Amino acid sequence: MTSCALHSISGENRSRTNARGLAILLGASSAVLVVHLLAGGRYGFHRDELATLDDARHLAWGYVAYPPVTPFFGWISLKLFGTSLTGFRFFAAVSTSVAVVFTGLMARELGGKSGAQALAAAAAIPFAIGAGTLMQYVSFDYLAWVACSYFFVLLCKSRDPRWWLAIGGCIGFGMLTKYTMLVCAISIATGVLLTDLRAHLRSKWLWLGVAVALLIFLPNLIWQIQNDFVSLDFLQHIHERDVRIGRTKNFLPDQVELTLFTLPLAILGLVFYFGFKRGRAFRAVGYLYLVPLIIFFIAKGRGYYLAPGYPVLYAGGAVFGAELVNNLRPVWRIWLRSIAWASVAITIVFAAAYFLPLAPINSNWARRVFMVSDDLREEIGWPELVKTVAQIRDSLGPVERSRLAILAGNYGEAGAINLYGKDYGLPKAICGTNSFWSRGYGDPPPETLIVIGFSREFGNRYFESCELAARITNKYGVANEETTDHPDIFICRHLRESWPEFWKNFRRYG
Repeated sequence: MTSCALHSISGENRSRTNARGLAILLGASSAVLVVHLLAGGRYGFHRDELATLDDARHLAWGYVAYPPVTPFFGWISLKLFGTSLTGFRFFAAVSTSVAVVFTGLMARELGGKSGAQALAAAAAIPFAIGAGTLMQYVSFDYLAWVACSYFFVLLCKSRDPRWWLAIGGCIGFGMLTKYTMLVCAISIATGVLLTDLRAHLRSKWLWLGVAVALLIFLPNLIWQIQNDFVSLDFLQHIHERDVRIGRTKNFLPDQVELTLFTLPLAILGLVFYFGFKRGRAFRAVGYLYLVPLIIFFIAKGRGYYLAPGYPVLYAGGAVFGAELVNNLRPVWRIWLRSIAWASVAITIVFAAAYFLPLAPINSNWARRVFMVSDDLREEIGWPELVKTVAQIRDSLGPVERSRLAILAGNYGEAGAINLYGKDYGLPKAICGTNSFWSRGYGDPPPETLIVIGFSREFGNRYFESCELAARITNKYGVANEETTDHPDIFICRHLRESWPEFWKNFRRYG
């Protein structure tokens, strides 16, 4: 047989292997999406989702709490699915599902066969399950970061500088999603400077990629300039709060919780990039984990900020692990592969059990889940809260109802009033938190207010009279922020100072 024929057969085998691997990856991704679609509507909207939903009704190139991508996809969801909870979460679930495919494709480009691709993708499923549960920027940021990592792997493999255009596009999209994408860009720059990719600094394609990223990000940058870089104030406030209340103190232990039994695979990935001869060509990719690890640790970031860095480790670890196992006796190969897959499977089960809304509320399972995941218990009770506010409104006379406002202490309460309140004919909530503040207090200014999310001290300080009207509960008796931190609802009358003066100093971040 001629060498040409052998080459043709080899190419056909490689194509079949790639097709089989891609089919497995698409199957895994589809399974994640189906799980989200089946389970995503079981509880209710999370307070962060309520804010995003309300922002989606006010499209802009920027918001106080985040760039525009997440509200934009929220707007599309509202147009396609209305206020369906499952529909609202659809694009977040799609984003994390697609990231699973990119993780497996990274393993393929690193030289992994279908088994290594499948293992890498499966290792990415636990975070995809957790992040895709809610409609929030974490999902889209994760996709942008993982896609960027994939194109960077392709660049390192082919040395074709035209991949910088795709990388720049991902960075630009990521910056419109979450500003921590800048850390990904810094990581790539570090990989270029510390490896032989330095030669690309003379390539027009790299600088065109930079231009693409800046061009995509430009509308939000202009918005920030027009709004005095308000997001910097927000981020500083949130970071100081997180440090103060201890959310950042366990950054390194959080990495163990984030990866669970997939941690050995991630460690193998680090070894692949920085200690394995065949991984030397992809050493720059390893900095996509190492640099964020250092930056977030020093800057006291929250543990989950590092989550987008793990897919590159899973891909490298799956490839490196497959090569190590192939050199062992058959019996050891079977055992180690079984252990690897069992570790990933157990991690997936843990993620599903504790981060999907599967547990029946008030079951022992749910009580354990609520101790681990604050997010799920914050999805409960919003319709009851709005119904209670409507009953308070109905108890007022027609004169007071004509100049009535609902003053909400946080964006969850404001978003819930604006979502469910229309069924009761309630006015839109006014709120000083994040982008709600810019929407003002109405014209004419209110005289009577139903106040939620504040203490009696607040009411007595700013209003001439303030009386307790009700307490926040939910039909399941689940303790969450609304029922425990600020459960009282007040009727307050006649602001002590002018509304413009009060509102000017009422802006807050959360």
